[in-house]
Parts: sequence; structure tokens; C-alpha cells
Amino acid sequence: MRYRMLVLAITSALMPNHIYAEEPADSLPYHLKEVVVTGRKPNDDIIPAQLLSGEELRRLNSNSVADALRYFSGVQVKDYGGVGGIKTVNIRSMGTNHTGVVYDGVELGNAQNGQIDLGQFSLDNIESLSLYNGQKSEILQPAKDFGSAGTIYMRTRTPLFNEGETYHARATIRSGSFDLLNPSALVELKLSRSVSASLSAEWLNSSGKYKFRYRRVNPAGELAYDTTAVRQNGDINATRIELNTHGTLTNGSWTFKVYNYNSERGVPGAIVNNVWRRGERIWDTNSFAQGRYTAYFGKFTTLNNIKYAFYRTHYVNNDDKQVKIDNLYKQKEVYFSSANEYDITAFWSVSASYDFMWNTLDADVYGFVKPDRISQYLSAATALDLNRFKIQASALGSFIHDRIKGQQAPSDKHVFTPAVFMNGYPLANKDFSIRVFYKKSFRMPTFNDLYYADMGNSKLSPEHVSQYNVGLLYDHKSSALISAARVSVDAYYNRVKDKIVAYPKGQQFRWTMLNLGLVDIRGVDVTGLLTFNPYNDLFLTVRGQYTFQRAIDITNPADNYYRDQIPYIPRHSGAAVANAQWQGWGLNYSWIYVGERYNQQENIRYNYTQPWYTSDLSLSKDLRLGKVGLRALIEVNNLLSQDYDVILNYPMPKRNYRFTLTVEI
Repeated sequence: MRYRMLVLAITSALMPNHIYAEEPADSLPYHLKEVVVTGRKPNDDIIPAQLLSGEELRRLNSNSVADALRYFSGVQVKDYGGVGGIKTVNIRSMGTNHTGVVYDGVELGNAQNGQIDLGQFSLDNIESLSLYNGQKSEILQPAKDFGSAGTIYMRTRTPLFNEGETYHARATIRSGSFDLLNPSALVELKLSRSVSASLSAEWLNSSGKYKFRYRRVNPAGELAYDTTAVRQNGDINATRIELNTHGTLTNGSWTFKVYNYNSERGVPGAIVNNVWRRGERIWDTNSFAQGRYTAYFGKFTTLNNIKYAFYRTHYVNNDDKQVKIDNLYKQKEVYFSSANEYDITAFWSVSASYDFMWNTLDADVYGFVKPDRISQYLSAATALDLNRFKIQASALGSFIHDRIKGQQAPSDKHVFTPAVFMNGYPLANKDFSIRVFYKKSFRMPTFNDLYYADMGNSKLSPEHVSQYNVGLLYDHKSSALISAARVSVDAYYNRVKDKIVAYPKGQQFRWTMLNLGLVDIRGVDVTGLLTFNPYNDLFLTVRGQYTFQRAIDITNPADNYYRDQIPYIPRHSGAAVANAQWQGWGLNYSWIYVGERYNQQENIRYNYTQPWYTSDLSLSKDLRLGKVGLRALIEVNNLLSQDYDVILNYPMPKRNYRFTLTVEI
């Protein structure tokens, strides 16, 4: 009801036609019989999201979702280098497994290791990326979404047709350093007045060969190695195809998606003691089909999701210095969700949701226990909107049952996790707001954590997280010179009990798992955005973020690493973006900084990892030839050719280039 009535009123004033349907809040289009109205939800979330969408997202020098997420505050991206390197995301030092990744309304899963490789998701068909700390500020959502400590939402483009249009088409070709060739295509069709479809396809091919400098100094300060070489075994050959259909009904809407990703890639190994490893390869086949149905019946709204996923991973290690491995892993996932909301009054709503998930893992490994897991989630939530004060509370029950072949499975887990969010506006114009939240979250160890023969630890305890956050937001729009000004500051405290830490065990595909016990995380996130129009067609945008984090192990005072910063979490990090737009020309500069870190638990000189920063620059030109739109883009990444490692011994590329040409009808 919060912004539904606004769109309805505008539509009624323009054309008194019957509304077919509305999409839920994470999908912004509104379909009517004769016109399509697009609007943006007013920025009155209890916990506002960090958002990159539309043109702003396309201007960034980013090829994958993981690259774009670097510009959000409180986010650490683990990047192992190269076009096809594995990329995972960690929010506020709580770990990748506490970060939910939702793709068009349904969460992505990986029961094997719990880590979503965001390098597999291209920005070519992504319309918006948003990040919520805590949870999304809505009570109509699947029960599982209430369980994540933070969530990333990826939304693909929804077809919108003007009067008389029946199709759209777009073709893009990218080329550049590392023998990159990356064509993609998108076709959108209007099948009827209430049904549309889109087909997106992409091919990515690259040798992954790039120059890097490998320089190491021993603990005494003496130079041990200083070599310039070419990265090997970083090649990738991947295809992505995605079919989406959208339909509107008299009192609702539906969507259906089929997705397939196939890749063969080398895993660029660690470089240790001047020894190059290059024996690992991975073949991935990720496929899923999901449907989503939303219906409105007066004050009652129902949102239902269903999904089936099959993931196949073939891992080979032919390194002569290690044990030869050739393993095949197969995952299956069945998921169903029903979320229901009822508006008791215009300002008070309640909801209840139930999710069911079944996961299995099979592998051709001797003695593998072939686990399967049944997970059930039940949530209840309420939201109160008193205009100048908003409150949202939720409670989630998680019920986990594991079964394994020929062994005693861990005991069932029944966990209750509450959350409370509040937001107030002390000023009459609502430019300034104060928000606070408290939330508990829980995550089970993954199948690899518990059962994998070489690395699993069946004695691992589940993680429990308590989150506290207080924040201030100033958000002002529409003045003579400055069209938008936004500044937010959040201070947070997270306490993680039995934190599970994973770090590479020589091979990227395998990890060492352990419980750290207690981790104390304190931090501050600062973000700012300024958009102004100094004259005529010139528009300037400056965006920046800074994060301070102290994430220390407080398990046992007798440990050498007691109160030391946990591995790979910098105390200081930040990013900045400056963009200028003038008569179809676009100039974009982005800068990313990650401070000093430690690659092991002890914060000693031997484990010290240097800070790094990169600068990226791009220039674009948009042209219109009748109904045909053209865009040419030139990108220079790592402009200053910095030598750096995100993860120790996995060197990143030096200066590199990318060229893009897009034709759209």
C-alpha cells in the first residue's frame, strides 16, 4: 500500500483504465492495458538499500556482478584473478555463507560449499544490483530471506514496450586484453497484451594470460624474488543462456525463468616460492528453472516461488607435485516458498511465510557419504508505518534435518532467530532519518564443511550471529543546481559465535575449515552521492564509500592470535566514482582501495599482506540513428598498472583494456 496508491493515482489521472497487475517491490514495472508506467519506489525503506541500477550500473568498469559489488560499502570481494577466476563476496566480515544472493526473487543456493561464484554472472542482462544489511525492508518475502545477515538482489531487465512496439533487440560485442572475445545478444518479444518474453545469450572466451610482477621479501627484509611473468591456466570458455517470460493477470502477475551456464576454465593456482602451479581445471554446468506468482485480493497478497536446480562440477588436478584428482560432483535442489501478507489497516500489516528446500550431493569419491538435507523455514513478521516512524519485526524458525549414507548424521537443528528494525524522521521534510536494527541469524555448515573426506569436519558447530546497527541518512533531491545529495553513516557491531573460516588449502577448489569460536566485529560504513547540473547538458555525479572494520578473534586469551584481525579483513577500505555526461559522451573514473590485511590468523610480519588500490577509466559515446541506438565504450582498467594481490599468491592483472560496441533496436 505504501507506494501502490501513488502509482494508481497517477495512472487514473492519465487514463482511467483497469490495472492488470502489480509486481512485488523488487520488480519496478507496472503493466496496464494501454500504457506502461514505470516508477521508482520512494526512498522510505526502514533500512535503505545500497543500489546500482540502470545507466549508473552500465557506466562502471565492471564485467561481472562481483566487480560491481566492490563499490558497495562493507563488502569484501575475494578475487583469485583473471577473467574466469573465482569471485565470492563477504559482507561486514561475517562470511560468504551469511550473504544471501537472490536472482529475480529466488535465492541462489550451493549446498556443497555455500559459496556463490558471482564471477559467473554477467552484467549484460542485469538491470539493478542492491545490497541490504540485515534484510530487505519488506515483510512480504520468502521465509529464507529473513535468515541471511545480508542479501544481494540481482534483477534482470523486464521488457517494456511503447505503443505499437512488438519487439526489442540488442547485440553487444566486447574484446580486449587476455584475448577476450565476449559477444552477447538480447531479444524481447511482446507475445500478447499481457505476456512478454525475453531471450538472453552470451559467450565468453579468453586465454586469461596476463603479465604480472611477483615480488617477495623475507621476514628479515631481504629481497627473495622479483620476477615478471605471464599468468597461466587462467583461460575460460563459457556460455550463458536465459529465457524469461512475464505475464499479467486480472489480479496478479507471474514470471518463469530457465537458466543454463556452462563453462570450462583453468584454475590459476597459487604462486609459492617462485613455483607456478597450473594443473587444476573445472567444468561447470549450472541449470535451474524457477517460477514466481503474485496475486492481490483486496487487503491480502500472496507471493509463491518454485524452483528446481541441477549443478554439475567436474574437477581435475593434474599437478605433478600433488595427488592426481578427477572428481565429479552433482547437486540437486528443490525449493518451494509461499509468502502471504495481510493489511490490517492502512498503516499496519502482518505476514507469514513457509519455505521447503531439499538438497542432495553426490560424488564419485571413494567412501563419499552422499548427504541430503531437508530444510524448512517458517516466518512471521509485522510492519507498522506511522509516517514519521516505521517499525518492522520478524521471527524465523529454521528446521534442518541431514541424512548421510552409512553413518550417523548430526542431530537435527531447530533454531529461532528474531529481528527488529526501526526508522524515524525527525524533520518535517523527511530528508533526514535515523535507523536502528537488531537481528540474530544462523547458518548450518555446508556439506563440504561437514562431510568431505579430505577437508570436512563433522564436529563443526553451526554459526550464530548477533547484529546491531545504528545509522543516519541525509537524502535530498531537486534543487536548482544539485539534483541529488545523499550521505549515510552506519555504525555496527556483530558478534559471531563458532565462526567457520575457510581459506585455500593449496588448491583453490579445496578449503581448510575450522571454527574460530568467538569473533568480535565493529565497523563504520560511510557512503555519499552528489549529482549536479552546472549548465545545459552537462551532468556530474560523484559517489564514494568508506568502511572501517575491526574484526578480531576473542576465543581464547591463550592463543597467539587472540584479539588479532581475522584473515583477509582490512581495517580500512573504500571506493570512489566520478562521472560526467554531456551530449551523448560519458567519462567515468573509478578508484578502489583495500588496506593492509593478514593472510593467516596471527597478525605477524610474515603474514602481512600489502594494501592495494586500482584506478579505472572509461569513455563512451551514444548515438541515435532513427530507431537504432549505438554505444561505443573504451575501458582502461588498472590505469596505473599496479601490482597487487587480493588473495596472497594470486596476482591480479596489470593495466588492461576492453572495447565494447552495442547496437540496440
